[in-house]
Amino acid sequence: MNRRLRIGLIAAGGLVLALVLAAFIATYVVLQPDRFTAMLQSRARAAGLELTLASPASPTLWPKPALELDGMIVRANGAGAPLIVASRGKLVLPWHTLLGGDARISRLEIEGARIDVDAISDYLDTLPPRPSTSGAILPTIDAGFRVSRGTLTRGNQLLLSDVDIDAGRLANGRPFTLAFAAHTADTTPYSLDLETTPTLSRGVLTLGDAKINVASASRFDATLHGEATWRGAADVGASLAGRVTREAGAPYDIVLNVTPANQRDPLYIALKLDGENDHTDLRIPPLALGEWWGGIRAGGRPTLPPLLGTVEAKTLDVGGVQATGLRIRATPNVPVPAATAPAPASTAATP
Repeated sequence: MNRRLRIGLIAAGGLVLALVLAAFIATYVVLQPDRFTAMLQSRARAAGLELTLASPASPTLWPKPALELDGMIVRANGAGAPLIVASRGKLVLPWHTLLGGDARISRLEIEGARIDVDAISDYLDTLPPRPSTSGAILPTIDAGFRVSRGTLTRGNQLLLSDVDIDAGRLANGRPFTLAFAAHTADTTPYSLDLETTPTLSRGVLTLGDAKINVASASRFDATLHGEATWRGAADVGASLAGRVTREAGAPYDIVLNVTPANQRDPLYIALKLDGENDHTDLRIPPLALGEWWGGIRAGGRPTLPPLLGTVEAKTLDVGGVQATGLRIRATPNVPVPAATAPAPASTAATP
C-alpha cells in the first residue's frame, strides 16, 4: 500500500469517527433524555401515579431514535405494592425530534413486565366516580405500545404468563388494532385480536366495523364481525355474528347481541350457537353472573347460574362425564337451568 492511499484511508476513518462522535453527542444534546423522563413522570403524577427508573434513560439512534429505560416501576401515590414492574422499556421517538421538534413519543415498548391485578384494582378504587348520567368517554392514547414477555398476577398468584400486547394509537375516528396473547397458569395458550374504528360523538362511543378473533391453538377459533355502542354506565349495546371452528367437533354459527339495562331489565348478553347437532339460545346477565361466581369463589352455598334460555346437545363431555340427548331449559320465572328429558338421556364415565 503506497503512502498516499494509506493517508487517504486514515483520513476517511478519522472523518467517519468524527461523524459518529458528533452524532453521539448530538443525540444526547438534542434528545435530552432528562426532558422525556420528566415528561413521563409528570404525566404519571397527573394520573395519581409514581414512575421511577433504576438508572437514567440512555438515548439510541438505531433503528429509530429512542430512549432506553431500565428498571421501570409504576405505583399509585402512597401505595406499597407496584402496579407494574418492568425490566426494560423503550420510548420510540419520531425523527423530527432530532431537529428540535416537539417532545412527542410515537411508541412505548415494555419488556419483562409484571402486572398486578390487585394493585391496579386498588388504584382504580381511588379514582373519583363518574356520574351515572355522564356519557361515554374515549381515553386517547397518543402513542402505540407493546408489552412483551409479561406476566399477570394477583398478588403472588400467577394468572397469565408469556403476555404479549401490541396496540396502535387510540384516537377518535382512527382505525385501531389490538393483539393480545398469553398462557394461562396451566400453560393453555389464548389469543385475542381486535380491529375497529372508534368514534365518539355527543357522549356515544361507537366501535364501527369491528372484527374480533378469539382463539386457543389446537382447540378453537372464533371470529365475529359487527359493531358496538356505549352511552355511559351500563348502557352498552352490540350486534356481532360469526363462526366458531373446533378441533374436536363440528363448527358453530354464532350470533351475539348485547342489550343495555333499563328500568325493568338488567344488562343482558344474548348468545346463539347453531351447529350440526347442538343448539344454544341463552340470555346471560353478566353483572348477576359475576356476583354468582364471586359467591361461589368465596365459599358460598353452590347454586345454579342465573341464565335464561335453552341448551340442546347431542353429546356433552365435561370433566370425565358424558351425557347424550341433553336438553336444558331455564324460564324467566325460574332463572336457573332445569334439566328436562324429551329425548332419552344417559350419563356414563368416560372409559
